[in-house]
Amino acid sequence: MKRFQNSVTPTCKLINNNRLLKGSVLALCFLTAGIHSAHAADSWNGTVLGFEAPGAGMLGDMMGIRPIIEDHGFHYQLGYLSESSYNAGGGYNHDKHLAYIDQFSLTFTQDLEMYTGIPDAAIEGNIVNRNHNDSLTSERTQDPRVGFNDIAQESWGGQSITRLGWLTFGRSFDDRKLHWRIGMMNKNQDFDQIIPCDFQLLSQCGGKSANSMTWYNWNKHYWGTTIQYKLTPELTLKTGIMEQNPDASDRKYAWSGSLKGARGILLPMEAELKTKVNGLPGIYNFGLLYTNSPQTDLSEGKTQSVGATDPEGYRKHSSTWFMYTGFNQQVTQRGDDPNRGMSVSYSLGLGDQRSNAIHYTQAASMRYRGLFDARPDDWLGFGMTYLKMSNHYRQNQENLNTIYQVDDYGNPLYTPLSGHSVNADLYYQVKVRSWLILQPDLQYWYRPGGVKETQDAWVTGLKAIVTF
Repeated sequence: MKRFQNSVTPTCKLINNNRLLKGSVLALCFLTAGIHSAHAADSWNGTVLGFEAPGAGMLGDMMGIRPIIEDHGFHYQLGYLSESSYNAGGGYNHDKHLAYIDQFSLTFTQDLEMYTGIPDAAIEGNIVNRNHNDSLTSERTQDPRVGFNDIAQESWGGQSITRLGWLTFGRSFDDRKLHWRIGMMNKNQDFDQIIPCDFQLLSQCGGKSANSMTWYNWNKHYWGTTIQYKLTPELTLKTGIMEQNPDASDRKYAWSGSLKGARGILLPMEAELKTKVNGLPGIYNFGLLYTNSPQTDLSEGKTQSVGATDPEGYRKHSSTWFMYTGFNQQVTQRGDDPNRGMSVSYSLGLGDQRSNAIHYTQAASMRYRGLFDARPDDWLGFGMTYLKMSNHYRQNQENLNTIYQVDDYGNPLYTPLSGHSVNADLYYQVKVRSWLILQPDLQYWYRPGGVKETQDAWVTGLKAIVTF
């Protein structure tokens, strides 16, 4: 396989001088270089990248019931997750609080190919029950006068609720090169899935496309159809069309199949590469997301520059966009064991700062599986995130302070000014049993919410995962 330095195009070298886009271009250039590899995906093993197959569940074969239903094509994963966070020091509110949330999730696939002969025909579904609407971020870590740009418990969803995450039908064509899916879907089925969600800090959980705020993660569904086409065994191109519904988070849409509330369409496009570098697996992506759904400007008015005092309100934009990219690459292997070693990842999300409160987010992380010989299935992870808030968002905050004639941070009428923030997360994941994982973590928040007046915060956490 050719080395990257021999494969990078002049365009990549030129754009790579841009500081902000440097990480995204790196991933894109790796995509370009990786196309030259020969059948790297044939023996691709993503375990050290964080894509570890679940172990035997706590209930085993359920007295023979599970093997019977699997013989009939029904496969499922039933799991429990809890996340606790404690404000050990600093933050906006120093009063100590232990925040706790949990969820149950059922993800299933009904194989239809065995009955119909249609390649890869299947019905896929996901149901998530979340409990305890208790967020340390909004209650202690960040100033409540500004919106949060990160969350100490990534699975906090804003409500105690049971939702349909997705229910879709899919099948393959063209000798399984083309896969088509349709129904009430979620982006997690097709897009931006190169980095696992193992950290408890939200900004380190998976890719960055959810920061577009035009589609949603995990337990919220929207109508659409998508296609994936394997251009080569390593390179997959993805696209689709989905409804853009800002009301999808409302409780009344938890199980609804209605299109009521839709404001337009989403058009995602992504290139994903599974390849090998020096014989070690890696995965890279580059994606664009466009929507024609009207977006409200965060600062400008319809008839004047200050939307907060414009009699006709804030300016509307007819569309918006979002770009995301990243890579996840294994860099070491422990001895002859392909399931032990270190991986590094990087992800970037870049939004239209006219309407997106977070202009861009950059996250880098390291994972090591099997650091200790006595604990070959444990994980060590460390990640850091840089978040930059939108200039339009900050300008509106300044405008509000001018309107109310306040410049004192301690004044309740004052709107804090958001700039940039840096968050970090360190965890050690212990596999107690094949079905039980305990993961303590330590988070550091620099300028929580991007507000320099808010004291830096230390947060301790504990994640528990049970697979049934």
